[in-house]
Amino acid sequence: MQQLSCGRILVVEDEDSIRRFIVINLKRNGYEVIEAASGEEALMKAMEGKPDLVVLDVMLPGMDGFEVCRLLREKLPDMAVIMLTARGQDIDKIMGLELGADDYVVKPFNPLELTARIRAVLRRIRKAGLEDEKISSGPFMLDLKGHRVLKKGEELDLTPREFDLMALFMKNPGKAFSRDEILNAVWGADYVGDPKTVDVHIRRLREKVEDDPGRPEYIETVWGIGYRWREKY
Repeated sequence: MQQLSCGRILVVEDEDSIRRFIVINLKRNGYEVIEAASGEEALMKAMEGKPDLVVLDVMLPGMDGFEVCRLLREKLPDMAVIMLTARGQDIDKIMGLELGADDYVVKPFNPLELTARIRAVLRRIRKAGLEDEKISSGPFMLDLKGHRVLKKGEELDLTPREFDLMALFMKNPGKAFSRDEILNAVWGADYVGDPKTVDVHIRRLREKVEDDPGRPEYIETVWGIGYRWREKY
């Protein structure tokens, strides 16, 4: 009997040995895998294959991973992205998150960690897809089934992670969430990355949600705790 696929993954890595290592591990875990060795090839195969998630190396020949991530977010906003970086520097992680990456893994990595990160991101996306309610708050309408957020009737251009943050806030108006609580709710309990991820995503989300991101009216900072959604009528 043919095994059902756990999902379709595009692996973008120019080093053949690393790419094959990742591909073999993912196939053993039941994933359908597409391969690309350059940014240009990645964009072409992403448009053709419509993967659920892209494992994207930062250091690619020609078009680097940051540019690929930016273009993927424009063309396929619902697709998840996990970036691979060999440097492990905060600036690389922050830049990837600023461009809309859902997560990052630092090389060298344990294949079990990468698989766990992929599983957590896909689980979050699929869980969101099962819900069918709509939530209104001030000028915002959250459509869980359609996976979109509208402000005054205009759809906001949100990444999957930003959508999940909006869902968490709009389902719990007035509740102050710590960074750890946000990580557990949005990234998953098995997330082992940097808590600064939350601040980066909140900053990006405010730029899309607030009239004046420098003076946020909806996503409030609760000093010493974290963030909360202020419901305005």
